[in-house]
Amino acid sequence: MKTTLLIAALTLASAAAAPALAQSDARFSATTLDVSGHGEAHAPPDTATIDLGVVTQGATAVDAMHANADAMAHVVDTLKARGVDPKYIQTSNLTLTPQYAYGQNAAPRLTGYEANNQVTVRATDLSKLGQVVDAVVNAGATSVSQIRFGLKSPGAAANVARAAAVKDLEDKAAVYANAAGYHVRRLVNISEGVTARAPQPMVMAEARLATASAATPIESGEVTVSVDLTGEFELTH
Repeated sequence: MKTTLLIAALTLASAAAAPALAQSDARFSATTLDVSGHGEAHAPPDTATIDLGVVTQGATAVDAMHANADAMAHVVDTLKARGVDPKYIQTSNLTLTPQYAYGQNAAPRLTGYEANNQVTVRATDLSKLGQVVDAVVNAGATSVSQIRFGLKSPGAAANVARAAAVKDLEDKAAVYANAAGYHVRRLVNISEGVTARAPQPMVMAEARLATASAATPIESGEVTVSVDLTGEFELTH
């Protein structure tokens, strides 16, 4: 009885493996080509993200934090008054650190505390971005940095980039196939990666902006949406 069961099990296993083996053989009997394609689309940005900060000092931790809270409250109120939606204002960093004086052959001496509060702001009216920067500096911001431009809806630009990437993919496949004496029969599979990038100007605002007569110039340039594809083609003679 044990011998009969073992033979039956082996027979079933062989029968189940046969279709998989046939599929594997069919795949490896075909000549395939793996190539990559790249496509880009360019569009003017319609959003900008910027980091604003307030740094204050105090003799005690409480003094430093209270001074920072007052200054940041003025900055946030100014942003709202300038039309920035509150949901686009987000605290990104808050630190309180002791400050020390260091002398030769002497132990560090505590001199006070420094509070640092950073917020990330998203602006949708780029024509007024320079005016907003000046206003928050006037309100008490001590740092302005890391402007990042983007698109509210990058889908349309991404689709243009996709079409360009597919064409690049097909052109490369045809070149390689022809050079090797083959023709492209069909596209077997495809995968993609999408990225969006824009020139990132570094804007460092200082207190002197408060007396500037003209708004701080900020150029938005354009956003580049890139699509990278990897495709597998089946070739035939």
